[in-house]
Amino acid sequence: MKFQLAKYFLLVAAFGLASQVAEAQTPTRKKTTRSSTAKKTTTKKTKSSTANANLKATAKDTVVPVVVKRDPLALDTPRKSLRNDAAIERNLVKDRTPLAYENIREDDAWYRERVWREIDIREKMNLPFRYKADEDNGNQRFIIILLNSIRTGEVSAFDPTVDDRFTTPMTVEKIGEMIAGKCDTTSIPDYAKDPTGSKGLMKDTMVCQEFSPDDIVKFRIKEEWVFDKESSRMYARILGIAPLKTYIDQTTGLVLGEAPIFWVYYPDLRPTLAKFEVYNGKNFGARMSWEELFESRFFESTIVKSTIENPYDMYIKSYVKDDILRLLEGENVKDKIFNFEQDLWSY
Repeated sequence: MKFQLAKYFLLVAAFGLASQVAEAQTPTRKKTTRSSTAKKTTTKKTKSSTANANLKATAKDTVVPVVVKRDPLALDTPRKSLRNDAAIERNLVKDRTPLAYENIREDDAWYRERVWREIDIREKMNLPFRYKADEDNGNQRFIIILLNSIRTGEVSAFDPTVDDRFTTPMTVEKIGEMIAGKCDTTSIPDYAKDPTGSKGLMKDTMVCQEFSPDDIVKFRIKEEWVFDKESSRMYARILGIAPLKTYIDQTTGLVLGEAPIFWVYYPDLRPTLAKFEVYNGKNFGARMSWEELFESRFFESTIVKSTIENPYDMYIKSYVKDDILRLLEGENVKDKIFNFEQDLWSY
């Protein structure tokens, strides 16, 4: 009997211990469940925020446009012949150097006048300015000779919008913008992603105008006429050359006007011009250099401005509107310079 009671009390004690252990373990299980739930919620929030960020990043255009660096003057590199492209060995043109100007003392410059001329290369006498053949030293157009000499650094270009006294140098990039214009960005249909064009997808593209040497049809020359009383001779010294660009209204096609693109100091350009020959349609073997053409004045031009009786420093077109009268006024300036020299002599 005593053994059975002892056994009964042991069972009760064991049951009590088991219930206490169960009660002690129950809160711990609840805390574990809550923490795991919180971890799942945090993970879901993180994933959702990451997805939203990816969507925003996808929606935003992150494509960086590719900028293609181009030649500002858009000129071809001269291609030299790998064989002798002539019946004779031509070496003299490579060694040509211009003759130095005769020095004129300031006290001997008794008479000085400045004249601005315009050369229209569409005239018959000026057609060699348009000769477009390629030789070992490049294209033979006069405008290409000027641009190549600027690009290679042989001469400096000066800004014509400031003045014509060679005070403000110009960069090659600015010359390219004035000749061909700046590159513009425009939107065009994206047929790669939308072949039919029904979705209206567009893409940005860069449009650049190309420079055509045939667009330059006039050149302006600034020169000075000096009478040297020591040698009793009248000298014509060219100071600068500037190509003119014609501006046309794209909608109406009317000519808005002409303006110089850049000025080049002619004495700096003489060594370069001495190495380029002028086209001769009568005898290809008897060609002169460009430096000889300007010094011998084998070109046709019209006077557009002078310092003779011009206190307001105006171009002739500013006070003479008629084209024929404007040409006659230019001839009048030429006659005044000629008559001054002739009147010094008695026959």
